[in-house]
Formats: sequence, C-alpha cells, structure tokens
Amino acid sequence: MAIGPVQLIVLGFNHPKFHGEIIEELERLRESDTVRVIDALAVYKDADGELEVEHLSNLTEAEAVELGTVVGALVGLGIDGEEGMAAGADAGAAGGAPQVFRDADEWDVLADIPNDSAAALVLLEHHWAVPLRDAIMRAGGFRLGDGFISPLDLVAVGLMAAEEAEELASLETAEAGSPS
Repeated sequence: MAIGPVQLIVLGFNHPKFHGEIIEELERLRESDTVRVIDALAVYKDADGELEVEHLSNLTEAEAVELGTVVGALVGLGIDGEEGMAAGADAGAAGGAPQVFRDADEWDVLADIPNDSAAALVLLEHHWAVPLRDAIMRAGGFRLGDGFISPLDLVAVGLMAAEEAEELASLETAEAGSPS
C-alpha cells in the first residue's frame, strides 16, 4: 500500500476544553479516507517546564502494533515516562531514531510548547494526496517544498478580507497565557 504524504501538526492549548469534537472530526476524516492519524501524543508542560506525555490514537490495535510510537521517535521523546524519554534520547543520540529536523530549518518541537500549557502532536497521513502525488510523479514532477500560508498573507493576494484574516491568524497563533 502506498503511504500518502505525512505531516506533523503541533497544536497548543492554554486551558484545554476537550469535549470529543477533535476526535470526532479526525474519525470523520478517517472514515472518508481523507487522512489517517498515524500517531498522536498529548504533551503537558507544567510551569517549570516538566513534561508529562500521554499517547493518543484512533488506530486499530493492528495498526498501532505495526506503526509503534512514531511521534515520540521523530521528536526524541518516549512515552513510557522518564524511562521512555531516556530511551528516546539515547536512540536519537546513537542515530537509532530519525532526526528529521536537522537542517537549517531545525524545529525543536518540545521547546516550542510554552510552560503551563498543553500540546497535541498529531502525525497525519494525507490519503487524499496519494493519487495527486502519483500523477505528478508519472509526469516527471517532484516536491520542491511545502508549507501553510498565513491568513494574513492571503489578504495581499485578495483571497481574504483584512479583518477576517487578522481574526483567524489571531485564533490560529494564540499563545499560552493569553486570555481565552
């Protein structure tokens, strides 16, 4: 089976108010074969910067066994408490864990999580993109880069009104500690 493009999304939460809506939406996207959650971690960082990690997933048991803990390996974090964190760090240092963020655009995912907040690290496979990617490859094409575009940048090209873009950008990038 061809795997679709994979993306790590890190979502921050000041004071999470989870009511099942996020899981329901991920399930809906899975059922429509749009995306698959390969792995997900909830990371809680206390006021002193100490981490508590919880594994989240909507994978079947067989998929979970096949894929293992992928997010933890990507960011150098184990999920079995301090022992798992140490194992993840050791594996990364020994070259046993992939270091996907080592170029000029290095991303210290865990450092970006503000103290006294929570984050969800969600590794998504984009099923919808497989046929498009395959068509591009058959045409001799290849990926040069990718990235999300800020709503503020869409104002300059006329796709959004300035007020709407400012409100959306503010919602998307709200930092821990700001009023909710």
